[in-house]
Amino acid sequence: MKTLFLDESGDHNLSVIDPAYPLFVLGGVIMEADYAQEVLTPAIADFKRRLFGRDDLVLHTADITRNRNGFERLKDTGFRAEFYDQLNALIRSLEFSVLACAIRKDAHLARYGMAALDPYLMSLDILVERFCMDVGDIEDGGLIVAERRGPTLDHELELAWLNLKIQGTRYMQAKQVERRIQSLNLKSKAANVAGLQLADLVVTPIGRQVLGKPVKDDYAIVESKFRRSPHGRIEGYGLMVLPK
Repeated sequence: MKTLFLDESGDHNLSVIDPAYPLFVLGGVIMEADYAQEVLTPAIADFKRRLFGRDDLVLHTADITRNRNGFERLKDTGFRAEFYDQLNALIRSLEFSVLACAIRKDAHLARYGMAALDPYLMSLDILVERFCMDVGDIEDGGLIVAERRGPTLDHELELAWLNLKIQGTRYMQAKQVERRIQSLNLKSKAANVAGLQLADLVVTPIGRQVLGKPVKDDYAIVESKFRRSPHGRIEGYGLMVLPK
């Protein structure tokens, strides 16, 4: 069974747009469920033990960037360089594909005004559609795992998922979504799910690249992992940037 682990970068709220980061990215990593359990999870745990002597830390970009919640040692520039070298090597070695949708909120709102769709729900629709295509016509061939974001947002996500199973997407009929995707499961950050942590590490470099900010080594790794067309095209297959 293929699993899509989802995470986000930026705020999906259209009423407040940060001029420094006017973007919302919903993205994730696709891998076989057995691989996630047997290879990814122990590899992430081993990485944490080697660097921090414990494996209960949750790799979260905001905490890593701000040297907090167990990542205080990253204030040391030498250790920080070693951390990123080993992290990039680990991510490069793993077998997964990347799927993401980035929405420029300012342009989205300018084009559609009051009719502008919620960026999270819009992105979810697109990613579920592409994931269904990736899974193929296999009953219960896919599983989606996302992080809990609070009771209200979780309820909205569950309703959006139900709507996808009832109405389908532009290119995927409802019965195909229902047949191919077993379920959408929500997990707390405290559950320390390796797939969700990998997804978190992937979406931030995508956001930087879409905004034209300086690209670091991590984006080159992410770019090499994007889902592609049979001819190697990323746009529309692994990465969707909207509005066009």
